[in-house]
Amino acid sequence: MTAEEKNEFLIVTGMSGAGRSTVANALEDLGWYVVDNLPPQMLRPLLDLTDLGGGALPKVAAVVDVRGRNLFNDFPEVARALRSRGSVRVVFLDASDDVLVRRFESVRRPHPLQEDGTLLDGIRLERSRLTLVREAADIVIDTSELNIHQLATQVFEAFSDEGAARHRLTILSFGFKYGLPTDVDLVADMRFLPNPFWNDDLRGLTGQDAPVRDYVLSREGATEFLDAYAAALVPVLEGYQRENKGHSTVAVGCTGGKHRSVATAEELAKRLASIPGVAINVRHRDLGRE
Repeated sequence: MTAEEKNEFLIVTGMSGAGRSTVANALEDLGWYVVDNLPPQMLRPLLDLTDLGGGALPKVAAVVDVRGRNLFNDFPEVARALRSRGSVRVVFLDASDDVLVRRFESVRRPHPLQEDGTLLDGIRLERSRLTLVREAADIVIDTSELNIHQLATQVFEAFSDEGAARHRLTILSFGFKYGLPTDVDLVADMRFLPNPFWNDDLRGLTGQDAPVRDYVLSREGATEFLDAYAAALVPVLEGYQRENKGHSTVAVGCTGGKHRSVATAEELAKRLASIPGVAINVRHRDLGRE
């Protein structure tokens, strides 16, 4: 592996309640391999494993924090040693004491360093232990004014590949006679168009064949529907990205899932392909069942 292809290794740490889990989940959604609650002493073996993995784990993130108890004391020294190998960055999540107190109270969980004291006692003790860690961090994110969606957006902007899709859309054709899909977000019904099944020349073909596609898309109302539906989906897909919804499914149905829904799904994908940040996959659930 060349220097340009060297793996990326991210250490996520910071104050309890500041959003480490949100960051870890966002990184996983971006394709990072994430290890949570790792003792600092295991960072070096993990980095060795990624270097020897032949590119199997190109992006690895490890969450390291005071849940490791006394083992966490070695973290500053371990982090300094790992930085000398390059491609290792430390992200520190922080928030004000009053915000952290409110977050812990909302989930009714004790602070990991609270013991017999108050929540604020645990927070202050943790902050004192993390002072040097925060000062040495490559990236510090204060989450006091951020909700989980805003924090996830910051993670995407900081750690996603340039041009990477923020949302994956599946356009699924199906036949109503085989049942309505259950794992979909939106459903379009193409049974308002004439059915090619009743045309002897088209019955044996599918919506992927040019004669059927041309027939379906030339029927009255087809183009108007596609124009309007694609236009309506644009703000929806843009909103999904803002809300960090990583995947959605639009189902397009007809009677048997062979002609109208297939042709429409393929055409809809073409019309939505230019939306920034959206990767589109077309699936035909019931094609070939007849």
